[in-house]
Amino acid sequence: MHIGILRTDSVLDEFQPAHGDYPAMFRRLLGEHGLVAEGPDALALEFSTYDARLGEFPPPRTCDAYLITGSRHSVYDELPWIAELVAFLREALAEGRKVIGICFGHQLIAHFFGGETRPADVGWCVGVHRAEVISEEPWMSPSQSSFGLLSSHRDQVVRLPAGARPFARSAACPNAGFILGDQILTFQGHPEFTRDYALDLLNMRQELLGANVFEQGVASLRDETDPQLVARWILNFLLS
Repeated sequence: MHIGILRTDSVLDEFQPAHGDYPAMFRRLLGEHGLVAEGPDALALEFSTYDARLGEFPPPRTCDAYLITGSRHSVYDELPWIAELVAFLREALAEGRKVIGICFGHQLIAHFFGGETRPADVGWCVGVHRAEVISEEPWMSPSQSSFGLLSSHRDQVVRLPAGARPFARSAACPNAGFILGDQILTFQGHPEFTRDYALDLLNMRQELLGANVFEQGVASLRDETDPQLVARWILNFLLS
């Protein structure tokens, strides 16, 4: 399976020696829980990275699926590459490709496919957030009634596109994940983040977040997360 990673941001230079960049985080996440096996039914993962900010888009049939990373930008920012990315996604979907949206990718798909993303009334969501599964889907194997992911977002999806089916929610984020048709799967949280990287982001944004949000975010890093489970779900969805 060939997965195209659509990069929409880069890890800050000072953090890359310790944490790597976003494409490497996703390769590690999905590769460690991937599809490599022995025997006649063996299926391996292959990754290619395309920088959407630079207009790097392959012919849509190049990859079996595409994954949109998180970004410091907002989906409603007037940046030319955002419109180009949306146009590419429409072409890829028309070619039968599946799309995974993470954080910015989750918000982008909602906003440009008939829903709405805007700054959340609750403000920043940082640290570990646990979402309740409200619709158990066939690709949720193993099944679990809730999952925890690291989060770092101020914007949220406030209205889903017509036909979208939400499958997860939390008190702070009512639309924590959704499916659109049988080709699109999104998560608001970051299964690719590590706790150390989340802590570095929190420390960098301490003044922006304010004391209460910062302290709650740091304290939450002790809570359980489920990146391995979510990675398995993503791969199950891509194979379904």
